Amino acid sequence: MSFDPRISLITVGVSDVQSSAAFYERLGWKRSSASQEGIVFIKLKGIALGLFSREELAKDAHQDGNATPGTFSGVTLAHNLESPEAVDAAMAHAIASGATLVKAPEKTFWGGYSGYFADPDGHLWELAYNPLSPLDADGHMTLPE
Repeated sequence: MSFDPRISLITVGVSDVQSSAAFYERLGWKRSSASQEGIVFIKLKGIALGLFSREELAKDAHQDGNATPGTFSGVTLAHNLESPEAVDAAMAHAIASGATLVKAPEKTFWGGYSGYFADPDGHLWELAYNPLSPLDADGHMTLPE
């Protein structure tokens, strides 16, 4: 047996599920009707984002939930866009929606353009234009074989 190469759901631990959901709704994303008081699901293109209590997520995974919110976890989430201008526009929208600017968009060493913001719980999001992996017609990142 092998695993199918895909991710179905990314769940992030948050301090307040409903206020975190409100932030993502200000970005223009919509919560699924499958959401409940304690967990919110947001349908994205080909994947879903889950917002769940950080404490409850740690318990569910049998982990120590004492990590300080806002410290670097070693994980970032990325949203790729079709141009540097689209990155700038998306960053401005994220900041206006309540995100914190972490790194202003700039040209990268790998030939692209990217910047980072933190959501209200400190989860890092990269907004990027990658000319080496253009987006397909559905907005999904393509990778060479």
